[in-house]
Amino acid sequence: MSARAAAISGLVVGVLVLGVAWLFDVSVSHVTLLAPVVVLVAAAVAGLGVFWYRAAADSLRQSRHPRLILGAAAAVVVLGIVLTVLGVELPRE
Repeated sequence: MSARAAAISGLVVGVLVLGVAWLFDVSVSHVTLLAPVVVLVAAAVAGLGVFWYRAAADSLRQSRHPRLILGAAAAVVVLGIVLTVLGVELPRE
């Protein structure tokens, strides 16, 4: 492994550790002990993200009306953002 690759991977692990410590409000020393688990979970999440992106892109390419699908998806996202900003909450059972 080259020095550049080792430096980049060390930087990525450091950012992951600091991000998890900040996100879950845990001490950095505790998260550092769990760094291998943090890296594995981050890799799994990234892998699932790539998988779902490729599946969606393939389905969109094969569809007859890709603009309609993208427009509907954008409308759902915008509607969710607007309702969140307005403070609308769904009823809970």
